[in-house]
Amino acid sequence: MPALSPLLIALAAGAAPAAAPPAPASAAVPPAPAGWAAAGAAVAPAGVAFRMDRSRAFDTQGPGNSYATGFIVDAERGLLLTNRHVIGPGPGRAEAVLLNNEEVPLTVAYIDPVHDFGLYRFHPADVHHLELRALPLHPEGAQVGVEIKVLGNDAGEKLSILSGTLARIDRAAPDYGRGRYNDFNTFYIQAASSTSGGSSGSPVVDAMGRVVALNAGSRNSAASSYYLPLDRVVRALTRIQQGLPVTRGTLQVSFEHRPFDALRRLGLRDDEEARARAEGAPFDGLLVADQVDVGGVGEGRLREGDVLLALEGARWPDFTALEAVLDERVGGEVAVSVARGSERLELRVPVADLHALTPRALVEAGGGVFHALSHQKARAFATPARGVFVAQAGYAFGDGGVPAGAVVTSLGGAPVPDLDAFWTQAQALADGARVPVRWFHLEEPTREQLSVVEWDRAWFPLRRCAARAEDGAWPCA
Repeated sequence: MPALSPLLIALAAGAAPAAAPPAPASAAVPPAPAGWAAAGAAVAPAGVAFRMDRSRAFDTQGPGNSYATGFIVDAERGLLLTNRHVIGPGPGRAEAVLLNNEEVPLTVAYIDPVHDFGLYRFHPADVHHLELRALPLHPEGAQVGVEIKVLGNDAGEKLSILSGTLARIDRAAPDYGRGRYNDFNTFYIQAASSTSGGSSGSPVVDAMGRVVALNAGSRNSAASSYYLPLDRVVRALTRIQQGLPVTRGTLQVSFEHRPFDALRRLGLRDDEEARARAEGAPFDGLLVADQVDVGGVGEGRLREGDVLLALEGARWPDFTALEAVLDERVGGEVAVSVARGSERLELRVPVADLHALTPRALVEAGGGVFHALSHQKARAFATPARGVFVAQAGYAFGDGGVPAGAVVTSLGGAPVPDLDAFWTQAQALADGARVPVRWFHLEEPTREQLSVVEWDRAWFPLRRCAARAEDGAWPCA
């Protein structure tokens, strides 16, 4: 029988270092391990496995059960970091299984409207037999060539440890398919660590036991894994620790980073390129407007192909600088300088609230689930973020020919531009009534259709549910 490694010996013994003091993420005290074995033993007690039950179809995800990974980032406040797609945008329940198999219930502390991260909360007093510690977040440590370990619930195996080397820190956000959840306006980090299902939300740690990235996805046909950078995670965590709201702003424009050879074809001048290179434009390129959302605040101001030269006077902004400004200007305006072909334009663009574009309420009617059309869905199908989305058709609407993925524009002869109007009209409809419904499918947004739905309130109660800000629960009325 081969000898056990020092790491496995340490884990089998249940080694647990002292709990980190409560502090903002950037101030967490890192361990001082002597090699990977000690680093793994120090990190392992902070890792958790999640079990989730999603009770409703909502936005980009359907109902069901799954498992994933997360880790403690604040031991005193009981905050766990994981992926947005793990928590899910809609109602559900989750519990954490700690290293010593203690189970604790979770509530949602925060879910980002765009980037693939979110925070669960648990009560530290519910943990009786494990000394809790938080892992320090170290976004500056994500550099090409850094050796890393991914500690997670890979393929359902408790505490799988995968190795890799950071190969890129400027990869475009992975595309998981049209209509599904997709991240944007950020770089991703890439390494060949062969992560698979269940390792979502795993910490990506360096040899000092510091978390340098958050595991988010992978490519099934290769060993490539994709990690989310931590700069916006640190901001969100710090604001939650300080009791402040996590503001999130947007121009409703998706930007793409393009190299200088492509920028020259879009009209960037030689002198501008020389100045940008001399002043340290990130990754030898600039941001370009890739998609302007239909009906968004950027429409009519920015255009696809606009090269972003400056934001609020600061030249050559990258994704981090862009979002740092927008998150502090929600409800206001920002000054934007762009190159549009041979023109150089100075624009004032309003900043919309990303949270307001993310649905956090639903209506159940006739066995179906309905909510406001989200920014995610509207962006994917190039349609305005207006109307009521059919997340689940259910009996009444499905039998009437209204499918999941449709957007309802009129119910019972009355327009329903938002969920409030839909709820008001739904309450006025009698059981058994034959109700005309006007709708279009996101795949064919210009083709409006008319169906007749037999309203059913006897077998399927009419309810409205909304996410509660303090704990993420979804009470219904």
